[in-house]
Amino acid sequence: MKFRPCIDLHGGTVKQIVGGTLSDADASALKTNFVADQPPSYYAAMYRRDRLFGGHVIMLGPGNEEAARQALAAFPGGLQIGGGITATNAKQWLDSGASAVIVTSYVFKDGRIYEERLRELTAAVGRERLVIDLSCRKRDGRYYVVTDRWQKFTATVVDERSLQYFASFCAEFLIHAVDVEGQCAGIAEDIAALLGRYAPIPTTYAGGVRTLADLHRIKELGHNRLDATIGSALDIFGGSGITYAGAVAFNRSEGH
Repeated sequence: MKFRPCIDLHGGTVKQIVGGTLSDADASALKTNFVADQPPSYYAAMYRRDRLFGGHVIMLGPGNEEAARQALAAFPGGLQIGGGITATNAKQWLDSGASAVIVTSYVFKDGRIYEERLRELTAAVGRERLVIDLSCRKRDGRYYVVTDRWQKFTATVVDERSLQYFASFCAEFLIHAVDVEGQCAGIAEDIAALLGRYAPIPTTYAGGVRTLADLHRIKELGHNRLDATIGSALDIFGGSGITYAGAVAFNRSEGH
């Protein structure tokens, strides 16, 4: 297990946003935990220095392309890129230095899976460089994939069957537990346990991590098969629960 870093971009700036509050329809609903003074390249260079491979840059809406390219240029081959990725532009992001592309909304339409788009993406970049984001929210006791800034529920339940299906198209999963994302109030243990039991490929869990104890809990629930990302709790993003140095030390203790 390892900690994977992140760079979330909104309006061309590194930010930490409370999950589910980013909406195209209602800008006033946005809740922001942190706005960086430093450019995205600052964080990418730091991750490169500490050899934190496999982190992700997420473009939250339009106007983030140049900022994303700056981050990728500061850590070529070290970061994945997500947000607005399609079969048409995916190769361009790899050429800009991304190690892999992350997709979610592109492969869903009207709440349904568009398998032809999955196949187009796999053909465009190769399965080994494709990450599928199955970020989810809980409804009626089950976790459903959500798209479009995590505002729209799809008909896809995150379970053993769907994880096996999507794994045939990609090399990794990135899964935010949206209901606890950005709240630093503890992880969603049920979805972490489900992923640890059923995810057949490398999977990164995100959402609610507040202390190093939560990383150890994810390791336990995930049977040492899940990685984890930390956002708002980190001191480099204005948090007080976990120091960045502590997260790096965790990776070293795990042999990374």
